[in-house]
Amino acid sequence: MAYDETTATLVRDALGTDPRITEKKMFGGLCFMLNGNMLCGVHSEKVGGGAMFRVGPEGEPEALEFQGAKPMEMTGRRMKGFIDVPAETLADSSGTKDLLALAIRFVGPMPAK
Repeated sequence: MAYDETTATLVRDALGTDPRITEKKMFGGLCFMLNGNMLCGVHSEKVGGGAMFRVGPEGEPEALEFQGAKPMEMTGRRMKGFIDVPAETLADSSGTKDLLALAIRFVGPMPAK
């Protein structure tokens, strides 16, 4: 498996049974989609694991307060509105739920795809 299944399970458990959530393998990891829009993703073990959350530019300052959180970069370029967190940060289920709440607050109002 290319992504850390333990981290994926932590995210799944925090998301619960919301029927608007789907999973999609992307970029060597696993993405969770809300109404077809990227919400968060579990990174490939090849890049060190952990997860990313789509919190939007307004949610970044709050999200970056979580232990180990940093702005997401892809191919050396900063991805505005996305943050990375290490797997250790997600071991605390309340932290995972809080990060997901920030992501849902940003992604939830987007039109369904």
